[in-house]
Amino acid sequence: MKINVQKSNLYGEIHCPPSKSYTHRALITSSLASGKSRLGNVLLSRDTKATINCCRMLGIDVCIDETTSLKDYKADITVCSKGGKFGFLTPNDVLIADNSGTTIRLLTSLCALVSQGYSVLTGDDSLRKRPMGDLIKALNQLGVNCFSTNSNYFPPIIVKGGGIEGGKTQINGQISSQFISSLLLSGVFSRKGVNIEVLGKQVSKPYIESTVYIMKYFGVDIQNDVYDSVYKTSERNDSIISQPGISLESQVTESYTIPPDLNYDSKQFDVPGDFSTAALLISAAFLSKGQITIKGLNFDMPQGDMEIIDIVKSMGGQVSTDRINGTVRVEGNSSLFGGVFNLRKTPDLLPVLSILSLVAKGRTKIEGILHARFKETDRISIIASQLAKFGATITEKKDSITIQPPDKLRDTTVKSFNDHRLFMAFTIAGLATDNSIIDGAESVDVSYPHFVKDLKALGADIKI
Repeated sequence: MKINVQKSNLYGEIHCPPSKSYTHRALITSSLASGKSRLGNVLLSRDTKATINCCRMLGIDVCIDETTSLKDYKADITVCSKGGKFGFLTPNDVLIADNSGTTIRLLTSLCALVSQGYSVLTGDDSLRKRPMGDLIKALNQLGVNCFSTNSNYFPPIIVKGGGIEGGKTQINGQISSQFISSLLLSGVFSRKGVNIEVLGKQVSKPYIESTVYIMKYFGVDIQNDVYDSVYKTSERNDSIISQPGISLESQVTESYTIPPDLNYDSKQFDVPGDFSTAALLISAAFLSKGQITIKGLNFDMPQGDMEIIDIVKSMGGQVSTDRINGTVRVEGNSSLFGGVFNLRKTPDLLPVLSILSLVAKGRTKIEGILHARFKETDRISIIASQLAKFGATITEKKDSITIQPPDKLRDTTVKSFNDHRLFMAFTIAGLATDNSIIDGAESVDVSYPHFVKDLKALGADIKI
């Protein structure tokens, strides 16, 4: 599905959709808890529905409150489970994660807690190209029989139930934080406890912090040790100095320890607004030279993409926050300036910062983004090829991208390659052109089903 976007000025208030990341984690954690948990403001998108469906196939009762599910693709949900301690039912069919990397990765470890038999997990064409090797190897080290059907460390994945023995495992931290989140969430029910040693510089660390936060909220506190002596980091360019004679990949940079005999408590948990989505809406104010107030945010729960506020301010943008009321106000008429930014911790900000660079003065260099090549698509390559169509001069390297904006954005037709974040970013970039066409509108139901509707309510001139 293609959309036509014309130059628009966006004004008004918008309530930020619920966090996809916290929705996944709340669903998994409440499934691991024994008893009844009540989850409020849950995002109902294609990705989160995949998690709900898979949990149901494992014998977990997930009940959506229909009186709340018709508004803005969110709902209140009740989760009833016997918990990870007593094991889950053997699924009677393949667990389909659709396009959701979070779903398949978090559930792979959980499936080891199935009482008996095997679980098979897979997804769409894109998901079957996403790496799973580090998670599979780590689970094998913890006594779980887990492998890919093609022996290539990509889905489909087969997991034998019967529990997690536990012990020590080492895992590469430089591909995805979801592997560690998966081990943490389900490793609580290992027989011996779990010690996870992270090798190399951890990417997307704030997502692990979100996992640790929600584990603690549901009654499980774990130990995290960071070894600062191994890496000395320059705040500006994130350069790494390794210990002499030891390769970068073999160095243990931090560890997580989960003692045995822990249990989650059933809880009431309200999913916060999604700063990943808020970042896109912030960029929309600048690309449209409008004024937007974003409501429904929580500044107290860890969300790495909250960093967009500091990034925009450092570029000269006018952004004000009200932490008490959970709002962000953006003055899109303020001038932006390029610079050098490192997104090792926040890869989902790559599409956002890339389109902001189109209306910033001077060059913008974005570093620390190698792991963005392993998302739904190779986002670095696609951003480089598609932003060039707007007239930008792009220099693409393995771990960075440099963007020199044009004097005026060209009208163009761009492809999103069915990547929801790229479609939303390119659509927002189109607001600064006279007339552009963006394909892949159907992809937004992965994370923000009301994206086009909400932009139009703010004044965007968008036609299907």
